Amino acid sequence: MTSDAGVPAVDDSLPPAHFAFPGPLRDRLVGAILAGRKLSTTGLLVEYELEGSVPPDVGHRAVVVDSDDRPVAVIELTDVRVVPLGTVDLAHVVDEGEGHATYHEWRVAHEEFWGSDEVRSEVGPDFVLDDETLVVLERFKVVAVLDPPG
Repeated sequence: MTSDAGVPAVDDSLPPAHFAFPGPLRDRLVGAILAGRKLSTTGLLVEYELEGSVPPDVGHRAVVVDSDDRPVAVIELTDVRVVPLGTVDLAHVVDEGEGHATYHEWRVAHEEFWGSDEVRSEVGPDFVLDDETLVVLERFKVVAVLDPPG
C-alpha cells in the first residue's frame, strides 16, 4: 500500500516506536535508523513491567516516529533478548549506531539517560541500576521508509 506521493502508507494498527524522548537525542537516533547505522536498541525491563506488558516478540513491527510524532519508518524486530546489564555484548553496543566503540562508553551514556529526570519519573527515584539490572536488547531492520522529514 502506498500514498498518493508513492510513499508506503502507514498501517494504523502498528504501534509507535519512540526512541528516547522528543528532542535532539531522538532526532539523532531516528537519523541513525534512517541512515542504516542504528540496528539495535536497549530498554529497561522494569519499564515493561510498570506498564503491565512484556517485551515484544521477534517479528513485531512498529512505526518509528520523530520528535514531531511524524511516522518516518516501519521496523521489524529480528531478535529480542532479556539480559543483565553487565552482560551486554560489544556487537549490540556498536549496532546501536550511536558511535560507541566500547562497552564502557555505551554504559556511561545509557546510565546518564536512565538516570535522567524523565526516566526517573517513570521508574521511580529508588530504582537501582547495576550490572544485574535486566535490560531488553532489541535488534531490528527497517522494512519501510515513510515520508522522510525535511
